[in-house]
Amino acid sequence: MAERKDEMWVWTGYFDSRLSRSAGRRVPSEASVPNPTLDSIAWAARAAGITRMRRKAETSHPSRPHAQEGRLELSVKDALSSTKAESKEGVLQTIGLRLRTQMKEARAAEAQATARGPAKGNRQQRAQRKSFRGKSSGQRKKRFGRR
Repeated sequence: MAERKDEMWVWTGYFDSRLSRSAGRRVPSEASVPNPTLDSIAWAARAAGITRMRRKAETSHPSRPHAQEGRLELSVKDALSSTKAESKEGVLQTIGLRLRTQMKEARAAEAQATARGPAKGNRQQRAQRKSFRGKSSGQRKKRFGRR
């Protein structure tokens, strides 16, 4: 529970899709991601319009003392007014949906970068990319001088 009434605590476990609702996840599965970090939650809160926040990285949730997950301390007035929510649950769902779209965009960008291949000047990665998987076995045998 928050020490002061004017701040709201947001734990990273609230957005972890690997946790069940009874284990501590507080947002629906479409607003959660596997293994969220404190930085990604802070970025999602900033993208939602929340400006007054403080990070506490070394803290652990009282029901999960073994996990040093960290928490985000938000100003209640700022969080409710910027997200246009009426409660903490609405703020959490707004942050969770931003976090989910951020994760999807990052995955799409990563997939696009791997499909494009290594940079033109990176000789080591370009050499690693060459393989014989796509070629028929006859070409491989000819290349190495075997019959």
